[in-house]
This record gives sequence, structure tokens and C-alpha cells, in this order.
Amino acid sequence: MKKFLLLLLVLSVGFQGALMAQTRTVTGKVTGSDDGMGIPRANITVKGTTRGVPSGLDGTYTIDVAANETLVFSFVGYITKEVLVGNQTTINVALEPDFAELEEVIVVGYGSQEKKEITSSVVALDAKEFNKGNVNDPAQLLQGKVPGLSIYNKGGNPNGGATIRLRGISTVGANVQPLVVVDGVIGASLDNVDPNDIESVNVLKDGSAAAIYGSRGSAGVILVTTKTGSRGGRGLTATYNGYVAADQVFKYQPVMTPSEYVAAGGNDLGSETIWQEEITRTGITNVHNIAVSGGTENTTFRVSTNFRNVQGILKGSGFDQVNARANLDHYALDDKLNIKFNMSLTNREQEFGFNEAFRYAALFNPTAPIRNPDGSYFQAILFDNFNPVAIVEQNTNVGQRRNLNFNTQLSYNLTDNLTWSANYAQQFSTQTEGRFYPSTSLFVGFNRTGLAQRQATETKFTLFETYGTYVADLGNSNLTVSAGYSFQEDRWERFGMEAGNFPTNDIGYNIMSASGNILGDGANVNVYSQQSPDNRIIAFFGRVNWNINNAIFVNASVRREGSTKLGADNQWGTFPAFGVGADLLQYIDVAAFSQLKLRAGYGVTGSLPGPSGLAQDSYSYGFGGGGSVSFNRAANTDLKWEEKAEINLGLDFGLLGGKLSGSLDVYTRDINDFILERDVDPAVYGTNRRYENAGKLNTKGIEFALNHSGIGSGDFSWAPGIVLSSYATTLDEFVTDRQVLGNLGSPGQNGTNMILTAVGDKVGQIWGPVFSGDVTPEGDPIFVDVNGDGQLITGAGNALDADADFEVLGNGIPSVEIGWTNSMTYKNWDLNVFFRAALGHSLVNTFRAFYEPIDPGAINSYNRTKTDLQIPELTQALYSSLYVEKADFFRLDNATLGYNFDMSGSEMFSNIRAYLSVQNAFVLTNYEGIDPDPSLTDDGNPLIPGIDRRNNYYTNRTFTFGLNIGF
Repeated sequence: MKKFLLLLLVLSVGFQGALMAQTRTVTGKVTGSDDGMGIPRANITVKGTTRGVPSGLDGTYTIDVAANETLVFSFVGYITKEVLVGNQTTINVALEPDFAELEEVIVVGYGSQEKKEITSSVVALDAKEFNKGNVNDPAQLLQGKVPGLSIYNKGGNPNGGATIRLRGISTVGANVQPLVVVDGVIGASLDNVDPNDIESVNVLKDGSAAAIYGSRGSAGVILVTTKTGSRGGRGLTATYNGYVAADQVFKYQPVMTPSEYVAAGGNDLGSETIWQEEITRTGITNVHNIAVSGGTENTTFRVSTNFRNVQGILKGSGFDQVNARANLDHYALDDKLNIKFNMSLTNREQEFGFNEAFRYAALFNPTAPIRNPDGSYFQAILFDNFNPVAIVEQNTNVGQRRNLNFNTQLSYNLTDNLTWSANYAQQFSTQTEGRFYPSTSLFVGFNRTGLAQRQATETKFTLFETYGTYVADLGNSNLTVSAGYSFQEDRWERFGMEAGNFPTNDIGYNIMSASGNILGDGANVNVYSQQSPDNRIIAFFGRVNWNINNAIFVNASVRREGSTKLGADNQWGTFPAFGVGADLLQYIDVAAFSQLKLRAGYGVTGSLPGPSGLAQDSYSYGFGGGGSVSFNRAANTDLKWEEKAEINLGLDFGLLGGKLSGSLDVYTRDINDFILERDVDPAVYGTNRRYENAGKLNTKGIEFALNHSGIGSGDFSWAPGIVLSSYATTLDEFVTDRQVLGNLGSPGQNGTNMILTAVGDKVGQIWGPVFSGDVTPEGDPIFVDVNGDGQLITGAGNALDADADFEVLGNGIPSVEIGWTNSMTYKNWDLNVFFRAALGHSLVNTFRAFYEPIDPGAINSYNRTKTDLQIPELTQALYSSLYVEKADFFRLDNATLGYNFDMSGSEMFSNIRAYLSVQNAFVLTNYEGIDPDPSLTDDGNPLIPGIDRRNNYYTNRTFTFGLNIGF
């Protein structure tokens, strides 16, 4: 592949030299006919090719072109103009405003709207605005680009999905991730879409925009549109996008060196082993994407294949993935009929590795050898102390995921005003996982004489939707009415097996497929299977959009939806929405503004429980020598939807002739009736557990975005943009007035919980005793008498006592999140620099809480963390404010420098771009841990943010070299 890419570059240079004599340099300026001002970043392309250049900030341009070619001048909001070059060397063009193209068209639920007509909080991004560099998770394309959209992938785990939150917590008992819709298919997974195949992403942020999706829209909606071919008979075009990247550990856990460890009293075993370096590596990533597209007047297509080989920085972690996608679009019957067919295949072979190795690499004796003289792994027989190299090399943790998705869409214009549409889609997924711990692995397998685990899950999802759209021109107003029906069904089946006591370690987990004679009587085989019922959602929906004099815009929608997951008496719910917007410039004359639109929206969405059957009785069956049955959960026929009601006020504005644009949104949302398992009276229900609706959250927030289309002169242009968001969530009602969650864990602090959940208080409060800064002669921390009553009550079991000396030590949720984008061009060079920041959040540094105090009894065998916050006299590890750190940060998230080769004289290549990129270049923070990114959840619970766990994957810095080639 490297030789092939080199050949392409050599050929491109050759074609340039051979054809240079046939071309000439044309210069000129693109202006607007309405004001005579230069149009920055207008598109100047050679007709019939993809060659072209943007104009500078003053509208000037320079391009090499042949005399017989035609230049096409275009810009959003202006009528496109074509000019034959001929003998001209200077071509100045004045573009006329296109009043028919007043606004870009934005994809929304079940249709599209002109941007000016949208009354909700919606953000639209195209491929040019995505984050650059080494992107393996499509969610990374949006990180820091959308106000209110929080995306964090704490650490650099290649198999760890990003945590995505839109305007904070949307539920406490179900899925808090936004709904993803790919090419109209509800509930699709971003994991099955290669980033190179994405054309645009629209984010529906508020309730009035998401209510059309009913119970699936409570956490917001992300609409993904993939790339397609173009109509017009231009023939075949092909693109290659590829890169190679190197991941390096950004920061190791600060621990004692071997010499420091021995000086502190550690047991010297004679070696010097930097364990964190032994379990990590420079992870190499190779990505190759090839796409072919074409089209006639009636049919377009695009086919792409993507290959990714990703090595994680932890040895034994990474994946190989192959994607294939085909999009076919056909028009017939004088364009009345449109048929779309999309299909995608994904196969991912995964190595998950063992994140526990990070913890033990920081903890293990740095003077211990990796192996014994006989070649076996060195192992100290101590509590919670395992050879980290043995963990990653001895044991197996792998998986495979296969996905097949297809959907067919039909659209037919019954009349000039009435269109009927239908969409049918199916998704199939198979996921397998296998783990094997040999009998020699003290980490897990030793006590079982080997342990093997295998699991397979199959899922199927079916979607059918049909709707009609009627558009009426009422003279001074336009009315668009849509109504439709939706049917969704999903089911899954799981099979698993576990066994131990193996006669050999050579076969791995596949030994479980051997006969019983080979496994032996002591294998302790455990087999289980699970199957979901057919979960169905049926919905009827409608929407009305009313444009009055291009000045007042009214939108209203309603969705009536039923689900089999809920109680028999509450299976149906109604989700209304209403929005209104006003173009203020139609009524007031404000010379400085080119746009000034006020909008307001209200919407109700819902949320379903994740598992099935929560509204039904639940029984457990046992067959250990004799059959038994127990009643463990009571039915609830009144179990209903979780409900979110949201009000959003927004302002969209433009200044400097539209070059500076922005938006401001404020919102409040109430989330009611969480679906939670609660204690009930056994005398009434026959058991002490059942699911009920309880609880209420309120979130208030503000979001701001500001973008400039380009600042500069001549060949230089700088287009900056910034987004800011802030929100706070209060727990108004809950099943328990006060509780402390988030267990610190073993060793020694199992009874310590750190996150306070209290009615009337903010979510995410870190709770604990306050360290005074002083230490007893015995090395114990001295805490502060917070309430001043003369008694010191700081025991973990007293955290909620009225006279306890605990207080709020911080909050795990940022108070402000910032994304700052900078796009610069100079002649053929382009530079994209993206900064990201989060302020106001704290993290419990659990590494320090366990391993910083130097216990004289433990230092003989366990290493210790070493930070600037360490107190040498402290020897007792007790949780307190000492280990809660402010984690504000400012990070250079990505910097990408690219060069665009001039292909104007080439008949083979339309463009060649080479680029270098660095991700996570630096971070400014006072946090002593590995990664200051917020931890928004703990073991899936959104009420427990702010805990930086010891098993978190290390953060990486990535260097990338890539090529974009167009044929």
C-alpha cells in the first residue's frame, strides 16, 4: 500500500508537468451584485471536475485552468454563474442574490425545513466542519462542535465507546444516550457507520424538535446522513482516504522509581522494572477508505469499503474492522417516484485486553522481575497484587461483532402538493465474546484450574414507517402538513457457557466445545440462555409547519405511541410539541444585523425502560439437585413512560453582512416518573420488589455559539468559531431523600461512598470529610470539625448522620464546557486547530486515595503514587477532601496541517491532499491524575459522576499522516 501511494504522488507530479503548458493562470474577484462587496470563500470550480479553489476574504481568487474549460462560480444564497475561460486571464464575476434559496435546508424528523423556518434548537454540521485527524468513533466528529452536546471518551480505549450527553441527564434508569437516526432508520448505531461515509449530522437538541420521535427522543436526537452519488451524468468518480497513526501514552501514573521505592523501605528484589511501560506500546493504526460514486440523470450510486486496523496503547487491545456501504438512488416517472436503497455491512474483530493491568502496573513492586529464572511469570503471593505483564500476556479477552443493515425508501408525488413516503428497514447483529484464563494465571484462572467463558448474542430490529406530506401555497403564507404511522419491533437472544478445571491450557476457550470426557467431572460447567419477547412500538404522528409572510413561523407536532414494555393500563402515551419563531428584521430596522430571529419551543418526550418485562411478575427457577421456584418481583400494570417536558427560548443572529453568525439558547426541562425498582410491602405484593414510577429532575441551562466565515486578506483566511454551554441538574423528588452512592472499593474502603444524592440539591455532589492538613504522630489524617460541635464524626457509616462532619467537596459535572475551532487557509495550505475546555468539575482521584499514603507495613510489597499533593507523614489511606481535585482543563484537542496539491493540469486526479495531525497535543490542568475529562457515570449510573477509577484506560497522544485523493 505504501508503494502504491508513493506511485500516485509521482504520477500526479508527472501529469502536472506534462500538462502545464496547456493551462493558464486566471485571477479575478467574486462580488455580490447587490452591494459590490467581495464574497469570501466563494466556490470557483472547473465544470465537470472536482477541481477548484475558494475565494479569499476579499473575494479574490487565483486558479490554473485550460482555455477550453468553464469556470463555475457559486456561493450559498447566490445564483450560480458559469464563464468560458477562452483567452481571458482576468475574470471578475458579480453574483446575484438567489431569493429562491433564502436558507439552507435542514433535515429534521420525517422531512426537512428551510433553516429560517426552524423554531427549535437544531444544529447542522457538514463534513467540512467535522473534527479532523485519527477518528475511529463517529461521535468524535462532533466533540466540542455542538453547544450542549457533551462527548467524552475517558482514556484512549479503542473499544470503549464515547459517553454522550445532550443537555445533561435525561433519565436515571434507562438509556441516557441520544437517539441516533441514520438515513431515516431509527435506533441505528453510530458504531456501524464509518466516519468517512458521513455527509452531515443534524442534532435536535430541545423537546419541540425531538417530540416527533416520542419515547425515543428524551435524550435528544442525532440525525446522520451518509454520502450519495450526484445526478447529472458526470461519470464515475473515486476517492481514497487513508492514514497511518501512532498512539503514545500521554501520561503515566506518577509512581516511585525503583530507587525511590527501595529508599522508602520497599523490598528490593534486585530488578528495575518500569511496569507501566512493560504493558503499554506505541499503538499503530492503519485506515483505508475507497469510495466510487457516479450518476446519470435518473440514477445515482455510491459504494465504499473501509478497513481499520487499530492497536491500543495497552498490549492486547485493539480491533480490525471492515465496513462496506452501498447507497442507490433512482428517479422515475418524470421524477415523481424516488427509490432509495441503502445497505451496510460491518465486521469487527476485537481484542479487549484487561484494563486492570493499569492498576497493578502502578502498584506492583518496581524491583521485581517480569519472569522467574525458569521462564514462568514472577508472582508475589499477596492480596490484590498481580504481575501486570502476566495479566496482559497470559489471558485472552476477545470478541467479534457483525452487523447487516438495509433499508428501502419510497417517495411518490401524488400531486404537485402531495407526497407519499415509506421506509422499511431491518438490522441484524451478532456479537460473540470469549475469555480464557489458564490454570497458571493467578489473576483469575488459578483457583479454578483454568476458566473459560463464552457468550453469543443475536439481535434483530425491524422498522416500517409511512407518511404523507401536503404543501399548500396560501398566498402570503405556506402550510406544510405531515401525518404518518410507525412500527418498530426488536428482539434478542443470548447463549452463554462457563467452565473450568481443564486438563490443558493449549486450546483456550474452545476447550468448552470438547466432549465431557475431556472436560472431566470437575469442570463445573454452567450454561445459560436468555431471550427477549418481541418488543414493539406502534405510533401515529403528525406535524404542521406554517410560514406566514416569511416573518412568522409556527411548528406543531404530536405523536401518539404505544409500547409493549409498559404496564397493560399505561401502554400508550401522547407527546405534543409547539414552536414559534419571528424574523425580527421584518418588523424593526437594525442596520447592524443581517439576521435576527427569535424562537420559542415547548415539547414533551418520553423514555422507555431498557429491559423487557419490568411490568410483569418475575420468577427464579433453580435446578440444583431438585426443582425450585421463587417469586422475586411483582407486576405493575400501571407502569408508564418516563416523561420530559422542556421549554426552550432561542435567538439566532447575523452581523457583518452574515460573516459573523451565532445563536443563544436558554432552556428548562422537567423529567418525571423514572422507572425504578423499589422496596414494597410483601404482605401486599407477595414479594418485596417491583418497578414503579417515581422521581423528578430539573435541568436549567444556557448555550451560546459564535462563528465567523473568514477573517484576513489576500491568500490568508482565518475562520474561528466558539461554542459554550452550561447547565445544572437538581433532584426534586426521589425514592430516597438522601443517600450516598459510588463505593470506593477494596482494599480497606469498601464501606466508603462518595457521591451524595439528595432531594433539593444538585446532582453530582462529591461528599466526604474535610482534611485539615495535619497528621497524627501515628500517620493518621486529622479531619475538620465541620459543624463545630466539638465532636469529630467522620466514619464512612456516619455519612448521612445529622451531626456528621461531612460536606460537599466538589461536583462531578462541569459548570461550563467550551469548544474553540480555528480553520485557516493560506494558498494551498490549510490548518485546523481545535481547543476544548471544561471548567467547574472535580474528580475523586482513586489512585491517590488508595496508593499515596505510605503504610510502613505495605511499602515492603506495594509501590506508591507520587504527586505534588502527597503528604510524607501520612500513612493511613482514608478518603477525604485530600483526594478530591479540581479538574478544570484547557486542551489542544486536535491540530491538522494539510497541503492541497495543484491538480488543475491533471486528467487522472481531481485533488490530492496530504496532512499531518496531532491529537491531544497538550492539556493545561492542575489535576494530578491521568485524564481530567469528566467522568459522567459510574458503572452506568448517571447519578454517580466524578469518580476517576483505578481501572480507567490511559489517555493517548496521537500523531497522524494521511492522504485524500480524488480521481
